[in-house]
Amino acid sequence: MATWEDVRRIAATLPETAEHPSYDGLPAWRVRDKAFAWERPLRRADLAALGDDAPDGPILGARVPDLGAREALLADDPEVYFTTPHFDGYPAVLVRLDRISLPELTELMVEAWHARAPKRLAAAYRAQGTRPAG
Repeated sequence: MATWEDVRRIAATLPETAEHPSYDGLPAWRVRDKAFAWERPLRRADLAALGDDAPDGPILGARVPDLGAREALLADDPEVYFTTPHFDGYPAVLVRLDRISLPELTELMVEAWHARAPKRLAAAYRAQGTRPAG
């Protein structure tokens, strides 16, 4: 089970990442001012769309490289990954933070960072061959 402290710790290992509040004052992690992960509580419309399937624990939003990657995550583990109509057509997933393992959270955060980082920065990070500990 992952926590917000795990998210912060992983994000802190990624180059040029900073935590800034999102427009609604909740934590969001950015690389060169492009958000790649954020706290995303469910809103009224989300709750209505999800009905009885709406989770009640902490929820992380994370960018993914493209819609194909998003669909793969949603199909692979629907107990961890989900979405709402708000994110239709947008390359992001919602994550039940209390159900994701630390290694999987680490992989998701690194991939989200890569999806938003400038190409040269991402290439330099890949060249280092380092991965955050999960």
